[in-house]
Formats: sequence, structure tokens, C-alpha cells
Amino acid sequence: FFFLKITVSDLLPPLHHPEGLASTPMTKCIYTLCFLALAAPIPTVAFVPTGAQFTSSSSVLNRKSQETSLINVSTGIDDRAENGIYKNPFVIPPEEINAIFRLKTGEKEKIVNAFGIVVSLVSLITCPIWLAAMMALEMMNKANENFDPNRAIYDFTGKLWSRAFLWLSMSYPDLSGDVNFIKEHDGPCLFVANHASWLDIPVVCTVLDPVFKFISKGELAKVPCIGHQLKGGKHILIERDDRRSQLRTFKEGVGWLKKGVPLMAFPEGKRSKDGRLMEFKGGLFSMAVKCNVPIIPISISNTHAVMPSYSLFPVQHGAGKLSVHIHSPIHAEGRTDAELSELVREAIISKLPIDQRPVPPLDEIIVNAIEEEKNNKESVEAKV
Repeated sequence: FFFLKITVSDLLPPLHHPEGLASTPMTKCIYTLCFLALAAPIPTVAFVPTGAQFTSSSSVLNRKSQETSLINVSTGIDDRAENGIYKNPFVIPPEEINAIFRLKTGEKEKIVNAFGIVVSLVSLITCPIWLAAMMALEMMNKANENFDPNRAIYDFTGKLWSRAFLWLSMSYPDLSGDVNFIKEHDGPCLFVANHASWLDIPVVCTVLDPVFKFISKGELAKVPCIGHQLKGGKHILIERDDRRSQLRTFKEGVGWLKKGVPLMAFPEGKRSKDGRLMEFKGGLFSMAVKCNVPIIPISISNTHAVMPSYSLFPVQHGAGKLSVHIHSPIHAEGRTDAELSELVREAIISKLPIDQRPVPPLDEIIVNAIEEEKNNKESVEAKV
């Protein structure tokens, strides 16, 4: 850092003014490394043009009409997958990713390509700064327990790191929806989002400004820096297969909500391997009912394309691909857990790309196709 002549003033302003980020010495260094990695005679993955769009209303309608036409009502044959209806233009097939390293852990294999090496350099530069900040704040908290009781300052270091990491790796997401609610809301609530990639964690931290506590699986406590943040920030760690851990999670979650601190959770309970929204685990929304706090659904798009489950680091940049949509709050008063779960699920699905939405059962698709064909026929006959 002395060699790069990086100062605190170089680092902090760009985090609040992203347009000025490219002028910092650190960023120039990273961008130079990016250029060298991509220009080097090493087989690298071809990036998909960022201009491709597929979530506009007209595009969705076109896809729905294509879907219906690909269902053979008489035979029940579903040709959607073969005809590319559910293909995401941002997803790079595994066979097209030129892996430089392949790391095996038991039966699992993680790959690293040229872009992943660049991102690893970003991590090596930014993580020590983050870790040093957390250790300094831990010493302050030990000296004075009232210095940061809710660990708001401590957790803010993680948000700064997330934003710096995503900017430097050219993957800062686009934000949309009711973003002002988060900025203006002062009180407990429950944030819930779909979960398709490790990248979801830093992506969520770009939009959630107030202090909040993650409900996270216990094994993340072993991950460098992130585990340090979760344990030091008093976040809630859960072991899904342990009944006592589940009860402890509920008690801790209710405790934070009663203190006025929001919670953040992934209701699916684990990452989706193919990016599609999975079924929700039970028990999460009971905390919102117990404390009568609003639930804010969040739709995260395309993180599985940028950092798939089989990669150790992102395989491509996320600029123009990653997006976060904040939905309007859903109030828990007078609603059951099942009703809240359904409302939240519908909200999240409404802003997900086609390939991240659950695939309806084939019989349901056939019935809908028959009903639509029947209605169209009746409409034509009525006009005649």
C-alpha cells in the first residue's frame, strides 16, 4: 500500500460516490491487472454482451406465448428447455468456461478461470483492510461495552467491503424498486431474498444501509473474514438439522426485532444450484408474526450466472447483469405464516428472470394452455 501510495481519502469517498472510483490508485492497479489477465495468451471465457435484456414486460409476454406454443396439448410433450425458452443469455455453460485451476474438496469441484484470478487479487487487497478494521473495533468494544452495543459500526465495515469488492470486480448491481423505504424506515423488519450464489451476500449489503442481522447457516462461520464478521457482529448462526439450534435462532431473532434491529434471511435455507427459486423453509415468518413487523421481499437476479455454484470466484463481471429489486413491505398483522410465505414468494418471483422462476408442473401448464386456447376460441366465435 505504501508502494501504491493509497491513502484513506483515496478509499472512502468513492464508496459514497461511485463515479469517482476509477480515479483511485487502487482501482487503476486492479484495472491494469484485469487488462493483463484478459489480454494474456490464456484461454479466457468470452463475456456476454451486457446490452442483452430479457425482463421487460414485452419480452416476458413474448416468452409466455412461446411457452404455450411449445406445449403439445394432445401429447403433453414439453419442448421448452430444448427450444431455449428458459435459457438465460448471461449464463455461461460450464463446458465453455476455460478453467485454469480445478480444486476438489471431496466430491465437490470448484473452478477458477482468468477472471476469477483477477477477483482473487481484489480479495487479497481488500480483505486485510476489512479484517484490520474489525479487529480494531473489537478492541474498542472490549474496552467499552457501550461503544457499539448493536455492532452497527462493526457491521458497517462489512458493507463498505462489499461495495468496494463489487466495484473493483466490476460487478456492482443495479438497484430498483422501493429503495427509499429502506433509507427512510427506522425500525424492525424482516428482509427476505432468493438465494442462488455466494455473491448474494455482498450484493444485499449494497442496498441494506441500516444495521441488520443475518440469519445464516453455521458453516459460514469458518469462511475467512465473513465468518469473523458474522461472529463478531452477533449475527444469528443456525444448524438446520439441529432442533435446539432452530429454537435458539427463533429466540435470538425475536430478541433482535424487539430491540428494533431488522433481520435478513434467505427463506429457501440454502443456495439454489441452478438459480431457480426453491421451496421456502418453515418457521421464518413466524418471527414477523410474533413481533408484528413488516416483511420486505428482495429479488436478486443473475448472481448464479456471475458466480455459479461450481466456481470458487466469479467467472465473469456482473456489470449490466446483476440487479436487486426492493418490493413494497408486506404487513404481518392478521396474516398466517402460510399466507405471508405465499405473498413473499409471489413478490420475489415477479421480478426474477424467467430462468430463475420455478418451473410449473407440466399438468398445470397443459391445463392453462387448454383454458387459454378455449378462451381464445370463444372470443373469436363471439366476435363472429
